[in-house]
Amino acid sequence: MSAAATGPTGEGPTVDGPIGEGPAAKPPRERFDAAGRRVLLVCVAGGFTTLLDQSVLNTSIPALREALHAQPAHLQWIVAGYSLAFGLALIPGGRLGDVKGRKWFFVTGLALFTLVSLVSATATDPGVLIAARLLQGAGAGLVNSQMIGTLQDVFDGQLRARALGMYAVTGSLAFALGPPIGGMVLAAAGPELGWRLTFLLNVPFGVATVALAARHLPRPRPAARHADLDLVGLLLVGALTLALMLPFVQPPGWTGWLGFTAAALLLLGTLARWQRRYAGRGGHPLIHPALTRSAPYALGTATAMAQFGSSLAASLVLTMFLQDGLGLSPLGAALVALPSALAMGTASALAWRVVQRFGRRTITIGMIGSALAMLGSGLVAHWAPAAVLPWLLAMLQLLSGASVGLMGSTNQAFVLRHAPAEAAGVSGAILQMTQRIAAAVAVSALSGVYLRATAGGGGHRSAYLAASVVCAAVAGLAVLASVFAGRAGGREQREHEPVAMSRGRTPVR
Repeated sequence: MSAAATGPTGEGPTVDGPIGEGPAAKPPRERFDAAGRRVLLVCVAGGFTTLLDQSVLNTSIPALREALHAQPAHLQWIVAGYSLAFGLALIPGGRLGDVKGRKWFFVTGLALFTLVSLVSATATDPGVLIAARLLQGAGAGLVNSQMIGTLQDVFDGQLRARALGMYAVTGSLAFALGPPIGGMVLAAAGPELGWRLTFLLNVPFGVATVALAARHLPRPRPAARHADLDLVGLLLVGALTLALMLPFVQPPGWTGWLGFTAAALLLLGTLARWQRRYAGRGGHPLIHPALTRSAPYALGTATAMAQFGSSLAASLVLTMFLQDGLGLSPLGAALVALPSALAMGTASALAWRVVQRFGRRTITIGMIGSALAMLGSGLVAHWAPAAVLPWLLAMLQLLSGASVGLMGSTNQAFVLRHAPAEAAGVSGAILQMTQRIAAAVAVSALSGVYLRATAGGGGHRSAYLAASVVCAAVAGLAVLASVFAGRAGGREQREHEPVAMSRGRTPVR
Protein backbone atom coordinates (compact mmCIF):
# COMPACT_ATOMS: atom_id res chain seq x y z
CA MET A 1 0.00 0.00 0.00
CA SER A 2 1.26 3.41 -0.91
CA ALA A 3 0.96 6.40 1.33
CA ALA A 4 1.60 10.05 0.92
CA ALA A 5 5.18 10.97 0.44
CA THR A 6 6.11 13.89 2.59
CA GLY A 7 7.48 17.08 1.13
CA PRO A 8 10.77 18.72 1.91
CA THR A 9 9.55 20.00 5.26
CA GLY A 10 8.22 16.63 6.32
CA GLU A 11 4.68 18.04 6.33
CA GLY A 12 3.57 18.86 2.81
CA PRO A 13 2.91 15.93 0.46
CA THR A 14 4.43 15.42 -2.94
CA VAL A 15 2.81 14.08 -6.05
CA ASP A 16 4.56 10.75 -5.50
CA GLY A 17 1.68 8.86 -3.89
CA PRO A 18 -2.12 8.75 -3.78
CA ILE A 19 -2.49 10.73 -0.55
CA GLY A 20 -2.05 14.45 -0.89
CA GLU A 21 -1.59 14.60 -4.66
CA GLY A 22 -2.23 17.82 -6.49
CA PRO A 23 -5.22 17.79 -8.87
CA ALA A 24 -3.07 18.08 -11.98
CA ALA A 25 -0.90 15.11 -11.03
CA LYS A 26 -3.76 12.80 -10.11
CA PRO A 27 -3.64 9.63 -12.25
CA PRO A 28 -6.77 8.24 -13.89
CA ARG A 29 -8.89 6.33 -11.41
CA GLU A 30 -8.57 2.59 -11.97
CA ARG A 31 -11.56 0.33 -11.42
CA PHE A 32 -11.83 -3.17 -9.94
CA ASP A 33 -12.94 -5.85 -12.39
CA ALA A 34 -15.63 -8.39 -11.45
CA ALA A 35 -13.15 -10.98 -10.12
CA GLY A 36 -11.32 -8.31 -8.15
CA ARG A 37 -14.55 -7.07 -6.58
CA ARG A 38 -15.40 -10.59 -5.44
CA VAL A 39 -11.96 -11.07 -3.85
CA LEU A 40 -12.25 -7.67 -2.17
CA LEU A 41 -15.72 -8.54 -0.86
CA VAL A 42 -14.44 -11.77 0.70
CA CYS A 43 -11.48 -10.03 2.35
CA VAL A 44 -13.57 -7.15 3.67
CA ALA A 45 -16.20 -9.58 5.01
CA GLY A 46 -13.54 -11.70 6.72
CA GLY A 47 -11.93 -8.62 8.23
CA PHE A 48 -15.24 -7.21 9.48
CA THR A 49 -16.27 -10.53 11.07
CA THR A 50 -13.03 -11.07 12.98
CA LEU A 51 -12.41 -7.42 13.91
CA LEU A 52 -15.98 -6.86 15.12
CA ASP A 53 -15.63 -9.66 17.64
CA GLN A 54 -13.52 -7.85 20.21
CA SER A 55 -15.33 -4.52 20.18
CA VAL A 56 -18.80 -6.09 20.36
CA LEU A 57 -17.71 -8.07 23.42
CA ASN A 58 -16.95 -4.92 25.43
CA THR A 59 -20.62 -4.22 26.07
CA SER A 60 -21.13 -7.78 27.31
CA ILE A 61 -18.36 -7.79 29.94
CA PRO A 62 -20.56 -6.86 32.94
CA ALA A 63 -23.21 -9.42 31.94
CA LEU A 64 -20.81 -12.34 31.42
CA ARG A 65 -18.96 -11.44 34.63
CA GLU A 66 -22.17 -11.94 36.59
CA ALA A 67 -23.22 -15.05 34.69
CA LEU A 68 -19.85 -16.83 35.01
CA HIS A 69 -18.84 -15.33 38.39
CA ALA A 70 -15.63 -14.19 36.72
CA GLN A 71 -12.83 -12.55 38.68
CA PRO A 72 -10.90 -9.49 37.39
CA ALA A 73 -8.04 -11.71 36.16
CA HIS A 74 -10.53 -13.82 34.18
CA LEU A 75 -11.99 -10.73 32.50
CA GLN A 76 -8.53 -9.47 31.58
CA TRP A 77 -7.64 -12.76 29.92
CA ILE A 78 -11.01 -12.99 28.15
CA VAL A 79 -10.48 -9.61 26.52
CA ALA A 80 -6.69 -9.43 26.17
CA GLY A 81 -6.11 -13.09 25.24
CA TYR A 82 -7.88 -12.60 21.93
CA SER A 83 -5.53 -9.78 20.89
CA LEU A 84 -2.49 -11.72 22.10
CA ALA A 85 -3.28 -14.85 20.07
CA PHE A 86 -4.38 -12.73 17.09
CA GLY A 87 -1.05 -10.88 16.99
CA LEU A 88 1.13 -13.95 17.44
CA ALA A 89 -0.65 -15.83 14.62
CA LEU A 90 -0.18 -13.12 11.99
CA ILE A 91 3.43 -13.63 10.95
CA PRO A 92 3.56 -17.47 10.86
CA GLY A 93 0.16 -17.44 9.16
CA GLY A 94 1.46 -15.08 6.50
CA ARG A 95 4.61 -17.13 5.96
CA LEU A 96 2.62 -20.36 5.57
CA GLY A 97 0.34 -18.61 3.09
CA ASP A 98 3.36 -17.41 1.11
CA VAL A 99 4.64 -20.96 0.74
CA LYS A 100 1.53 -23.16 0.65
CA GLY A 101 -1.03 -20.79 -0.86
CA ARG A 102 -3.48 -18.54 0.97
CA LYS A 103 -6.95 -19.75 0.07
CA TRP A 104 -7.28 -22.78 2.34
CA PHE A 105 -5.47 -21.14 5.26
CA PHE A 106 -8.07 -18.37 5.00
CA VAL A 107 -10.90 -20.90 4.98
CA THR A 108 -9.36 -22.95 7.82
CA GLY A 109 -8.74 -19.91 10.02
CA LEU A 110 -12.25 -18.53 9.54
CA ALA A 111 -13.83 -21.95 10.08
CA LEU A 112 -11.87 -22.29 13.35
CA PHE A 113 -12.90 -18.80 14.41
CA THR A 114 -16.56 -19.53 13.64
CA LEU A 115 -16.61 -22.94 15.34
CA VAL A 116 -14.97 -21.66 18.50
CA SER A 117 -17.49 -18.80 18.60
CA LEU A 118 -20.07 -21.50 19.36
CA VAL A 119 -17.89 -22.75 22.22
CA SER A 120 -17.62 -19.21 23.60
CA ALA A 121 -21.38 -18.74 23.39
CA THR A 122 -22.07 -21.91 25.39
CA ALA A 123 -19.28 -21.59 27.98
CA THR A 124 -20.29 -22.11 31.62
CA ASP A 125 -16.85 -21.56 33.14
CA PRO A 126 -14.40 -18.63 32.81
CA GLY A 127 -11.53 -21.00 32.01
CA VAL A 128 -13.41 -22.48 29.05
CA LEU A 129 -14.17 -19.01 27.72
CA ILE A 130 -10.53 -17.92 28.08
CA ALA A 131 -9.36 -20.98 26.11
CA ALA A 132 -12.00 -20.35 23.46
CA ARG A 133 -10.96 -16.71 23.14
CA LEU A 134 -7.33 -17.71 22.61
CA LEU A 135 -8.37 -20.09 19.83
CA GLN A 136 -10.65 -17.46 18.31
CA GLY A 137 -7.75 -15.02 18.27
CA ALA A 138 -5.46 -17.56 16.60
CA GLY A 139 -8.09 -18.21 13.92
CA ALA A 140 -8.61 -14.49 13.38
CA GLY A 141 -4.87 -13.91 13.05
CA LEU A 142 -4.58 -16.70 10.48
CA VAL A 143 -7.47 -15.19 8.48
CA ASN A 144 -6.18 -11.62 8.55
CA SER A 145 -2.65 -12.60 7.53
CA GLN A 146 -4.09 -14.26 4.41
CA MET A 147 -6.24 -11.21 3.63
CA ILE A 148 -3.26 -8.86 3.62
CA GLY A 149 -1.27 -11.24 1.41
CA THR A 150 -4.21 -11.87 -0.93
CA LEU A 151 -4.83 -8.17 -1.51
CA GLN A 152 -1.13 -7.68 -2.25
CA ASP A 153 -1.11 -10.69 -4.61
CA VAL A 154 -4.27 -9.79 -6.55
CA PHE A 155 -3.95 -6.01 -6.90
CA ASP A 156 -1.17 -3.68 -8.00
CA GLY A 157 -0.53 0.04 -7.86
CA GLN A 158 -3.51 2.28 -7.21
CA LEU A 159 -5.91 -0.65 -6.88
CA ARG A 160 -3.73 -2.24 -4.19
CA ALA A 161 -3.67 1.05 -2.26
CA ARG A 162 -7.46 1.36 -2.51
CA ALA A 163 -8.03 -2.27 -1.49
CA LEU A 164 -5.77 -2.04 1.56
CA GLY A 165 -7.36 1.30 2.42
CA MET A 166 -10.82 -0.28 2.34
CA TYR A 167 -9.56 -3.08 4.58
CA ALA A 168 -8.21 -0.52 7.06
CA VAL A 169 -11.47 1.48 7.05
CA THR A 170 -13.45 -1.74 7.55
CA GLY A 171 -11.39 -2.46 10.67
CA SER A 172 -12.08 1.02 12.03
CA LEU A 173 -15.82 0.68 11.40
CA ALA A 174 -15.95 -2.76 13.00
CA PHE A 175 -14.19 -1.35 16.06
CA ALA A 176 -16.65 1.55 16.28
CA LEU A 177 -19.86 -0.37 15.55
CA GLY A 178 -19.19 -3.16 18.06
CA PRO A 179 -20.47 -1.44 21.24
CA PRO A 180 -23.76 -0.20 19.68
CA ILE A 181 -24.46 -3.61 18.17
CA GLY A 182 -23.65 -5.39 21.43
CA GLY A 183 -25.86 -3.00 23.37
CA MET A 184 -28.83 -3.59 21.08
CA VAL A 185 -28.44 -7.36 21.34
CA LEU A 186 -28.30 -7.23 25.14
CA ALA A 187 -31.29 -4.89 25.27
CA ALA A 188 -33.35 -7.21 23.09
CA ALA A 189 -32.37 -10.54 24.66
CA GLY A 190 -31.51 -9.61 28.26
CA PRO A 191 -28.12 -9.97 29.95
CA GLU A 192 -28.06 -13.76 30.50
CA LEU A 193 -28.83 -14.69 26.90
CA GLY A 194 -27.55 -11.47 25.35
CA TRP A 195 -23.85 -11.90 26.09
CA ARG A 196 -23.99 -15.36 24.54
CA LEU A 197 -25.69 -14.00 21.43
CA THR A 198 -22.88 -11.49 20.95
CA PHE A 199 -20.59 -14.45 20.26
CA LEU A 200 -23.17 -16.08 18.01
CA LEU A 201 -23.25 -12.95 15.83
CA ASN A 202 -20.00 -14.20 14.34
CA VAL A 203 -21.48 -17.48 13.16
CA PRO A 204 -23.74 -16.45 10.22
CA PHE A 205 -21.13 -13.96 9.00
CA GLY A 206 -18.41 -16.59 9.33
CA VAL A 207 -20.35 -19.35 7.55
CA ALA A 208 -21.29 -17.06 4.66
CA THR A 209 -17.72 -15.77 4.28
CA VAL A 210 -16.25 -19.29 4.35
CA ALA A 211 -18.58 -20.24 1.48
CA LEU A 212 -17.66 -17.12 -0.50
CA ALA A 213 -13.94 -17.66 0.13
CA ALA A 214 -14.05 -21.29 -1.02
CA ARG A 215 -15.68 -20.14 -4.25
CA HIS A 216 -14.03 -16.83 -5.11
CA LEU A 217 -10.52 -16.63 -3.64
CA PRO A 218 -7.72 -17.37 -6.13
CA ARG A 219 -6.49 -20.92 -6.34
CA PRO A 220 -3.44 -21.66 -4.21
CA ARG A 221 -0.08 -21.21 -5.93
CA PRO A 222 2.44 -22.75 -3.55
CA ALA A 223 6.02 -21.51 -3.75
CA ALA A 224 8.84 -23.96 -4.34
CA ARG A 225 10.46 -23.35 -0.94
CA HIS A 226 10.04 -24.23 2.70
CA ALA A 227 8.23 -22.08 5.22
CA ASP A 228 10.66 -20.00 7.28
CA LEU A 229 8.64 -19.41 10.48
CA ASP A 230 11.30 -18.21 12.94
CA LEU A 231 9.69 -20.08 15.82
CA VAL A 232 12.34 -18.86 18.27
CA GLY A 233 11.49 -15.26 17.44
CA LEU A 234 7.78 -15.99 17.82
CA LEU A 235 8.33 -17.61 21.24
CA LEU A 236 10.44 -14.66 22.38
CA VAL A 237 7.77 -12.15 21.31
CA GLY A 238 5.10 -14.18 23.12
CA ALA A 239 7.20 -14.40 26.27
CA LEU A 240 7.95 -10.66 26.15
CA THR A 241 4.23 -9.86 25.83
CA LEU A 242 3.40 -12.10 28.78
CA ALA A 243 6.12 -10.46 30.86
CA LEU A 244 4.44 -7.12 30.18
CA MET A 245 0.88 -8.39 30.77
CA LEU A 246 1.18 -10.63 33.82
CA PRO A 247 2.01 -7.94 36.40
CA PHE A 248 -1.33 -6.31 35.61
CA VAL A 249 -3.29 -9.56 35.64
CA GLN A 250 -1.83 -10.77 38.94
CA PRO A 251 -0.27 -7.69 40.60
CA PRO A 252 2.91 -8.66 42.48
CA GLY A 253 4.76 -6.80 45.21
CA TRP A 254 7.54 -4.36 44.37
CA THR A 255 10.10 -7.18 44.13
CA GLY A 256 7.78 -8.92 41.67
CA TRP A 257 7.57 -5.77 39.54
CA LEU A 258 11.37 -5.58 39.49
CA GLY A 259 11.52 -9.21 38.43
CA PHE A 260 9.03 -8.78 35.60
CA THR A 261 10.82 -5.61 34.43
CA ALA A 262 14.19 -7.38 34.39
CA ALA A 263 12.65 -10.33 32.52
CA ALA A 264 11.10 -8.03 29.91
CA LEU A 265 14.40 -6.19 29.32
CA LEU A 266 16.28 -9.48 29.06
CA LEU A 267 13.76 -10.89 26.59
CA LEU A 268 13.85 -7.69 24.52
CA GLY A 269 17.63 -7.81 24.26
CA THR A 270 17.60 -11.52 23.44
CA LEU A 271 14.97 -10.95 20.74
CA ALA A 272 17.00 -8.16 19.11
CA ARG A 273 20.18 -10.29 19.07
CA TRP A 274 18.32 -13.32 17.75
CA GLN A 275 16.69 -11.37 14.91
CA ARG A 276 20.07 -9.99 13.77
CA ARG A 277 21.66 -13.42 13.99
CA TYR A 278 18.79 -15.14 12.16
CA ALA A 279 18.88 -12.56 9.36
CA GLY A 280 22.66 -12.90 9.13
CA ARG A 281 22.24 -16.63 8.50
CA GLY A 282 20.00 -15.92 5.52
CA GLY A 283 16.71 -16.59 7.30
CA HIS A 284 13.56 -14.48 7.38
CA PRO A 285 13.32 -13.20 10.96
CA LEU A 286 9.98 -12.48 12.59
CA ILE A 287 10.84 -8.75 12.80
CA HIS A 288 13.26 -7.90 10.01
CA PRO A 289 16.14 -5.74 11.34
CA ALA A 290 15.70 -3.36 8.39
CA LEU A 291 12.32 -2.32 9.79
CA THR A 292 13.88 -1.05 13.00
CA ARG A 293 16.49 0.91 11.00
CA SER A 294 13.78 2.87 9.13
CA ALA A 295 12.90 5.72 11.50
CA PRO A 296 9.60 6.68 9.75
CA TYR A 297 8.44 3.06 9.79
CA ALA A 298 9.48 2.41 13.40
CA LEU A 299 8.00 5.68 14.72
CA GLY A 300 4.83 5.29 12.66
CA THR A 301 4.42 1.79 14.04
CA ALA A 302 4.91 3.11 17.58
CA THR A 303 2.17 5.67 16.86
CA ALA A 304 -0.16 2.92 15.67
CA MET A 305 0.59 0.74 18.70
CA ALA A 306 -0.11 3.51 21.19
CA GLN A 307 -3.25 4.62 19.36
CA PHE A 308 -4.73 1.14 18.96
CA GLY A 309 -3.91 0.01 22.49
CA SER A 310 -5.18 3.16 24.19
CA SER A 311 -8.35 3.31 22.06
CA LEU A 312 -9.29 -0.30 22.70
CA ALA A 313 -8.60 -0.01 26.43
CA ALA A 314 -10.49 3.30 26.68
CA SER A 315 -13.52 1.80 24.94
CA LEU A 316 -13.58 -1.20 27.30
CA VAL A 317 -13.19 0.89 30.46
CA LEU A 318 -15.86 3.37 29.31
CA THR A 319 -18.33 0.56 28.75
CA MET A 320 -17.72 -0.89 32.22
CA PHE A 321 -18.00 2.57 33.82
CA LEU A 322 -21.28 3.35 32.08
CA GLN A 323 -22.89 0.10 33.21
CA ASP A 324 -21.24 -0.49 36.62
CA GLY A 325 -20.64 3.10 37.67
CA LEU A 326 -23.62 4.97 36.23
CA GLY A 327 -26.06 2.05 36.16
CA LEU A 328 -26.92 2.47 32.48
CA SER A 329 -28.44 -0.43 30.61
CA PRO A 330 -26.36 -2.05 27.84
CA LEU A 331 -28.47 -0.17 25.30
CA GLY A 332 -27.89 3.11 27.15
CA ALA A 333 -24.15 2.46 27.17
CA ALA A 334 -24.32 1.64 23.45
CA LEU A 335 -26.07 4.93 22.71
CA VAL A 336 -23.29 6.84 24.46
CA ALA A 337 -20.76 5.06 22.23
CA LEU A 338 -22.82 5.49 19.04
CA PRO A 339 -21.50 8.99 18.17
CA SER A 340 -18.00 7.51 18.04
CA ALA A 341 -19.09 5.01 15.39
CA LEU A 342 -20.85 7.66 13.30
CA ALA A 343 -17.97 10.12 13.54
CA MET A 344 -15.37 7.46 12.77
CA GLY A 345 -17.20 6.32 9.64
CA THR A 346 -17.64 9.88 8.39
CA ALA A 347 -14.07 10.92 9.19
CA SER A 348 -12.63 7.78 7.56
CA ALA A 349 -14.50 8.59 4.36
CA LEU A 350 -13.32 12.22 4.35
CA ALA A 351 -9.78 11.66 5.64
CA TRP A 352 -8.23 11.86 2.18
CA ARG A 353 -9.57 15.40 1.75
CA VAL A 354 -8.04 16.45 5.07
CA VAL A 355 -4.74 14.85 4.08
CA GLN A 356 -4.72 16.84 0.86
CA ARG A 357 -4.89 20.02 2.94
CA PHE A 358 -2.72 19.19 5.94
CA GLY A 359 -0.55 16.31 4.72
CA ARG A 360 1.22 14.15 7.30
CA ARG A 361 0.09 16.50 10.10
CA THR A 362 -3.37 14.91 9.85
CA ILE A 363 -2.09 11.96 11.88
CA THR A 364 -0.76 14.19 14.66
CA ILE A 365 -3.96 16.26 14.70
CA GLY A 366 -6.01 13.07 15.02
CA MET A 367 -3.88 11.77 17.88
CA ILE A 368 -4.13 15.07 19.75
CA GLY A 369 -7.92 14.92 19.42
CA SER A 370 -7.96 11.32 20.67
CA ALA A 371 -5.79 12.15 23.71
CA LEU A 372 -7.96 15.15 24.58
CA ALA A 373 -11.13 13.06 24.30
CA MET A 374 -9.72 10.43 26.70
CA LEU A 375 -8.55 13.01 29.22
CA GLY A 376 -11.80 14.97 28.93
CA SER A 377 -13.86 11.84 29.51
CA GLY A 378 -12.05 11.12 32.75
CA LEU A 379 -12.38 14.69 33.99
CA VAL A 380 -16.10 15.07 33.27
CA ALA A 381 -16.77 11.61 34.73
CA HIS A 382 -15.12 12.73 37.95
CA TRP A 383 -16.73 16.17 38.27
CA ALA A 384 -19.94 16.40 36.19
CA PRO A 385 -23.40 15.70 37.68
CA ALA A 386 -24.79 12.26 36.89
CA ALA A 387 -27.81 13.73 35.06
CA VAL A 388 -25.70 15.29 32.29
CA LEU A 389 -22.70 12.96 32.35
CA PRO A 390 -23.90 10.53 29.62
CA TRP A 391 -24.50 13.48 27.27
CA LEU A 392 -21.05 14.93 27.93
CA LEU A 393 -19.40 11.55 27.41
CA ALA A 394 -21.32 11.08 24.15
CA MET A 395 -20.01 14.42 22.86
CA LEU A 396 -16.47 13.42 23.76
CA GLN A 397 -17.02 10.10 21.97
CA LEU A 398 -17.86 12.16 18.89
CA LEU A 399 -14.44 13.80 19.12
CA SER A 400 -12.77 10.45 19.78
CA GLY A 401 -14.36 8.74 16.78
CA ALA A 402 -13.58 11.62 14.42
CA SER A 403 -9.96 11.69 15.58
CA VAL A 404 -9.40 7.96 15.08
CA GLY A 405 -11.18 8.05 11.72
CA LEU A 406 -8.87 10.79 10.49
CA MET A 407 -5.61 9.20 11.51
CA GLY A 408 -6.14 5.41 11.45
CA SER A 409 -5.82 4.46 7.78
CA THR A 410 -3.72 7.58 7.10
CA ASN A 411 -1.04 6.43 9.53
CA GLN A 412 -1.14 2.91 8.12
CA ALA A 413 -0.51 4.33 4.66
CA PHE A 414 2.41 6.42 5.94
CA VAL A 415 3.98 3.47 7.76
CA LEU A 416 3.79 1.08 4.81
CA ARG A 417 5.02 3.78 2.42
CA HIS A 418 8.25 4.00 4.41
CA ALA A 419 8.84 0.26 4.84
CA PRO A 420 12.31 -0.74 3.55
CA ALA A 421 12.22 -2.56 0.23
CA GLU A 422 13.87 -5.70 1.64
CA ALA A 423 11.10 -6.04 4.26
CA ALA A 424 8.12 -4.66 2.32
CA GLY A 425 6.42 -8.05 2.13
CA VAL A 426 6.10 -8.43 5.91
CA SER A 427 5.72 -4.78 6.89
CA GLY A 428 1.91 -4.85 6.96
CA ALA A 429 1.78 -8.01 9.05
CA ILE A 430 4.36 -6.62 11.48
CA LEU A 431 2.28 -3.46 11.84
CA GLN A 432 -0.83 -5.49 12.67
CA MET A 433 1.05 -7.81 15.01
CA THR A 434 2.52 -4.97 17.04
CA GLN A 435 -0.88 -3.27 17.28
CA ARG A 436 -2.50 -6.44 18.59
CA ILE A 437 0.25 -7.05 21.12
CA ALA A 438 -0.03 -3.43 22.26
CA ALA A 439 -3.78 -3.96 22.63
CA ALA A 440 -3.25 -7.08 24.75
CA VAL A 441 -0.94 -5.23 27.12
CA ALA A 442 -3.05 -2.03 27.24
CA VAL A 443 -6.34 -3.84 27.80
CA SER A 444 -4.93 -6.03 30.58
CA ALA A 445 -3.27 -3.02 32.22
CA LEU A 446 -6.14 -0.51 32.01
CA SER A 447 -8.91 -2.96 32.86
CA GLY A 448 -6.78 -4.04 35.82
CA VAL A 449 -6.45 -0.43 36.98
CA TYR A 450 -10.22 0.06 36.82
CA LEU A 451 -11.39 -3.29 38.17
CA ARG A 452 -9.03 -3.37 41.13
CA ALA A 453 -9.72 0.23 42.06
CA THR A 454 -13.45 -0.47 42.24
CA ALA A 455 -13.04 -3.90 43.89
CA GLY A 456 -10.88 -2.32 46.56
CA GLY A 457 -13.65 0.03 47.63
CA GLY A 458 -12.70 2.99 45.44
CA GLY A 459 -15.43 4.89 43.64
CA HIS A 460 -16.20 4.19 40.00
CA ARG A 461 -15.65 7.82 39.08
CA SER A 462 -12.17 7.95 40.59
CA ALA A 463 -11.28 4.60 39.02
CA TYR A 464 -12.45 5.75 35.60
CA LEU A 465 -10.51 9.01 35.95
CA ALA A 466 -7.33 7.09 36.77
CA ALA A 467 -7.78 4.74 33.81
CA SER A 468 -8.60 7.64 31.46
CA VAL A 469 -5.52 9.60 32.51
CA VAL A 470 -3.32 6.58 31.77
CA CYS A 471 -5.03 6.13 28.37
CA ALA A 472 -4.50 9.82 27.58
CA ALA A 473 -0.83 9.54 28.59
CA VAL A 474 -0.36 6.60 26.19
CA ALA A 475 -2.11 8.59 23.45
CA GLY A 476 0.21 11.50 24.29
CA LEU A 477 3.18 9.23 23.59
CA ALA A 478 1.58 8.51 20.22
CA VAL A 479 1.44 12.26 19.54
CA LEU A 480 5.18 12.55 20.19
CA ALA A 481 5.94 9.50 18.06
CA SER A 482 3.82 10.96 15.25
CA VAL A 483 5.69 14.29 15.36
CA PHE A 484 9.07 12.55 15.20
CA ALA A 485 7.81 10.20 12.46
CA GLY A 486 6.83 13.21 10.35
CA ARG A 487 10.26 14.77 10.80
CA ALA A 488 12.00 11.50 9.97
CA GLY A 489 9.83 11.13 6.88
CA GLY A 490 10.74 14.67 5.85
CA ARG A 491 14.45 13.91 6.14
CA GLU A 492 14.01 10.76 4.10
CA GLN A 493 12.06 12.69 1.45
CA ARG A 494 14.78 15.34 1.18
CA GLU A 495 17.36 12.61 0.68
CA HIS A 496 15.29 11.12 -2.16
CA GLU A 497 14.15 14.42 -3.66
CA PRO A 498 16.98 14.65 -6.25
CA VAL A 499 15.92 11.23 -7.56
CA ALA A 500 12.27 12.29 -7.70
CA MET A 501 13.18 15.52 -9.53
CA SER A 502 15.24 13.60 -12.05
CA ARG A 503 12.11 11.55 -12.84
CA GLY A 504 10.04 14.64 -13.42
CA ARG A 505 8.17 14.74 -10.07
CA THR A 506 7.71 18.14 -8.47
CA PRO A 507 7.10 18.44 -4.73
CA VAL A 508 3.89 20.12 -3.71
CA ARG A 509 4.90 22.70 -1.12
